[in-house]
Amino acid sequence: MAARVLLLATKDTIAHGRRGGRPVVASGADLLAALPADRVPADVRAEDVLAEPGWDTSPATMLALARRVRDALADDGFDGVVVTHGTDTMEETAFLADLMAGPAAERGGIVFTGATRRADDLSADGPRNLAAAITAAADPALRGAGAVICADDHLHAARWATQVDAAGAAPFSSAPYAPLGRVVAGRVRPLAAPPPRPPACHGAPETDVALITTYPGIPPELLTAAVDAGARGVVLQGTGAGNVPAGLFTTIGEFTEWGVPVVVASRCRTDGVPPRVPGETADGLARDIGAIDARGLPAEKARVALMAALAPGTLDAVRAWFARL
Repeated sequence: MAARVLLLATKDTIAHGRRGGRPVVASGADLLAALPADRVPADVRAEDVLAEPGWDTSPATMLALARRVRDALADDGFDGVVVTHGTDTMEETAFLADLMAGPAAERGGIVFTGATRRADDLSADGPRNLAAAITAAADPALRGAGAVICADDHLHAARWATQVDAAGAAPFSSAPYAPLGRVVAGRVRPLAAPPPRPPACHGAPETDVALITTYPGIPPELLTAAVDAGARGVVLQGTGAGNVPAGLFTTIGEFTEWGVPVVVASRCRTDGVPPRVPGETADGLARDIGAIDARGLPAEKARVALMAALAPGTLDAVRAWFARL
């Protein structure tokens, strides 16, 4: 019996083209119909999702997609889910789906895919990516792996995937990690073990989390303005091992006293948790006054993680959640 796969189509570049000189946008059913029957090794049901362009995806849309993915596996009996999504913010939505999947991740594959080229381009990458994503979602090899991104036949763990090319056929990389696998000859060929499953996400993630890139001389008022505007938490993108300017330490300490979590990430890609050396490095000092380590996540993923960690609503709960990430 063929695996049952749900296709959630948010349109974007994979569905865009022109016909008779006029722009057209393909539905999920249209995308499926364009694939050769022998490239769809599953019983696929298409479901169109109203969504903003990938470069402007709202937290509400991210949450809706993550919930639908989870429910499709946990409640609706699907063996896998494929989400077509704009590449600009695909890694954030995929990571949120990964965090929210919980036990549903054991029931089937969760695969995000898209395209960097329109459907009517001579070198369109969408059909191949979609066919590979459906194959991967239907393959039992992905059960328990969590959400992945499929592009150029490679499967990247949502936790590790980063867009590195806005126009090429291989827009994502897992570096410094290896891709989880490749889709070859109609099946998934594993290449590496998936990352550990994240802590459970209890309750609705918080959508109002600020992300601020630090720089030499950054005024602390930028952090205060974000919190004054309603941010429930702040992610700081630092340098090196997560270093932030000393001029922010007082503000970080004040936020900690107020119960507002501050997570420190780095603009560098690392393959583990930076060492904590209290009193010797800026990242150690920031943590001494209450900042939370991003656990090797890049800043945009740390923001998504903080959204999930804030569901219980307390600083202590956020700190404990990140310690298990």
